[in-house]
Amino acid sequence: MSAGVYFIGARGNVATTAIVGALAISEGRAPATGMVTDGPEFKSLPLCGVQDIVFGGCDVSSVPLDEKAVQLGEARILPTQLALDLKDRLAALDKQLHTVKGFQFGAVPEGGYLAELTRIEERLARFRSDHNLDRVIVVNLCSTEPHFAETADFDTPDGLMNALAKAGGGFTTGTLLGALAALRQGCAYVNFTPSQASELPALRKIARNSRIPHAGKDGKTGETLLKTVLAPMFLARNLKVLSWVGNNFLGNNDGAVLDAPASKDSKLRQKDAALREMLGGAFVKTDIQYVPSLGDWKTAWDLIHFQGFLGTPMTMTFTWQGCDSALAAPLVLDLVRLVDLAWRREESGMLAQLAPFFKNPLDGHTHDFHQQMAGLYAWLDTIRAEHARERK
Repeated sequence: MSAGVYFIGARGNVATTAIVGALAISEGRAPATGMVTDGPEFKSLPLCGVQDIVFGGCDVSSVPLDEKAVQLGEARILPTQLALDLKDRLAALDKQLHTVKGFQFGAVPEGGYLAELTRIEERLARFRSDHNLDRVIVVNLCSTEPHFAETADFDTPDGLMNALAKAGGGFTTGTLLGALAALRQGCAYVNFTPSQASELPALRKIARNSRIPHAGKDGKTGETLLKTVLAPMFLARNLKVLSWVGNNFLGNNDGAVLDAPASKDSKLRQKDAALREMLGGAFVKTDIQYVPSLGDWKTAWDLIHFQGFLGTPMTMTFTWQGCDSALAAPLVLDLVRLVDLAWRREESGMLAQLAPFFKNPLDGHTHDFHQQMAGLYAWLDTIRAEHARERK
């Protein structure tokens, strides 16, 4: 029951941590702490084992996985001894990864957009063929890209392909081309970033017509997770939130990328969406600041100003400090296992049951984390009921 996983951004912090984690869990070197699918609610389900995941991918970085893992150990993201113990396996896996050129937003890739699309499709086809895989799940873990204008060209598959043949710089991003290539190659797709991808109408139609599952977007790992847990509390107690402001401090490569205004804007669109939707007229604002010395350790500080009985003003503050990659990596493995399960059940299109994993879920109907988890558990109950009927 192997599942092929192709990471876009395969030598980045999150992908490397996920790969090290999967290998460590498979060999009994580490527990699956942080993986939702290791919880008791999932024990009786036919999920693929982490030992059955076949990893591949591409990255603009050429730093080998084994060296990257040691670097993450030195940064306290994962145990250094674990990186050393798995060095040979990581080095062997790295030989199967593709080092790519990529392109910056605003530039046209070498040979044009269609040429780049063809290169991505060829890499995906080769990965599937080399490992004799029936199912490949593409997971986007690359850095946040600027938001681009969504025109009528993105409404239909034919319109998009025609536009890509003649478009100039700034028309779209590498993330969209990766998602398009994945769906055209019959691969499931997960967008763990805030960048635009499979939610665009043309790509949704390809997924629906080809009966391919996809999910996203922007993994919900820290501050936003707390927001979607706490905001419903204020609503349930009929306390009026007047303002909710936050400040994020991050120092890794993502922090450097998000220091650019266009990328920051793309990220903040997702981070503020949940509160704006749940709290209505409250003043909501989040900022992100790059602090190089913090590395992968993100600090988020939030101030909530709310009004209680007889108009009494009150405040709540919280500070979230966590390792971004160590929070994200287990969720990536969860998503791979759940998308694979849905696909084997012949589910396709946007997977609404995966809403609790994302800041801005493509289809989940609510940002309330508890309601999102209830939706996921209801899906699990359906699967268990089906299996019970089959055993009779």
